[in-house]
Amino acid sequence: MRPQILVVSHGPHCLDGVTAAAAVTRFFDAAADVRAVFASNSEIDRVLRSLAPSPDRPTELWITDISWREPETDAHLRALAAAGVRIYWIDHHRTALERVRRGAVDVPFTESVLSEEFAASRLVYEHLGKRLAAEGRSLPRFTSFRPVVAMADDNDRWLHQIAGSRELGWVVRALGPEAYPEFLTLDERVAYTPRMIEARDRVGAEIARSFEVAEHSRTERRIGDVTLVAAVCDGHPSEIADAWGKKTKQTVFALYDATSLAVSFRRSPDCTVDLSKLAQSLGGGGHAAASGAEMAALRPALAALVADAVAKALK
Repeated sequence: MRPQILVVSHGPHCLDGVTAAAAVTRFFDAAADVRAVFASNSEIDRVLRSLAPSPDRPTELWITDISWREPETDAHLRALAAAGVRIYWIDHHRTALERVRRGAVDVPFTESVLSEEFAASRLVYEHLGKRLAAEGRSLPRFTSFRPVVAMADDNDRWLHQIAGSRELGWVVRALGPEAYPEFLTLDERVAYTPRMIEARDRVGAEIARSFEVAEHSRTERRIGDVTLVAAVCDGHPSEIADAWGKKTKQTVFALYDATSLAVSFRRSPDCTVDLSKLAQSLGGGGHAAASGAEMAALRPALAALVADAVAKALK
């Protein structure tokens, strides 16, 4: 009986999370039935607790580029492990690493890789590469995926030293759930599929529109030695913060994305504010230089502002 491989990763709009899931799939899918599920930070506990693997099949669960928060999720994962599920967790977010250091994660993992050294996709790929070498096997479909992993790592760590890495991130955000199946077909040239080409062309116009929205809503406040810049954007907050960050010093950007209905936090290159802690205090998470939070309480506040303006007009 073919084993089942369950993959739960950050996405489906995240290049790093999609690449990590695709790396696992390309490693296993010749010999197993692989099912990938994507979740946001606010969805992950529910998604993990909904997993109910077939009890009569050998099963591996790979959790990549994301972590959970609730003790009930730990309990569910412990129950899966007790039932014979082999659980692997690979993540690079500082909030996850700190929870582990505090002893706040209680799950008997088969293996875990937790490191800020690289993006999750690269950690996954290198971990599986070592497994492949130890087994003395060659797997061209997996090894040909290395250039995509390098681009995802370059983009997620905001290095942008590899041509096309930022563009690939745009394409994933534009495609959403359609990105993962496209990544299963990419070759070592990272030749875009027709659907990816269409998404890339569409993104250019979207970014221009989002910049226009952000410029008209930009608000600044001085907090000690740091300038806080807040704005509303219509997608692509990282591109906006990157452009603005080149023109400011000691600045934190808080961009409410009308597309994702979440706030993205970024900082200027010289700023040392730990944005992972900022996001964590607001119910989110991420990295020191890039993080985010859903901040659902903003939605009724925005609706109230709309109601006030429309009510005034009606009078």
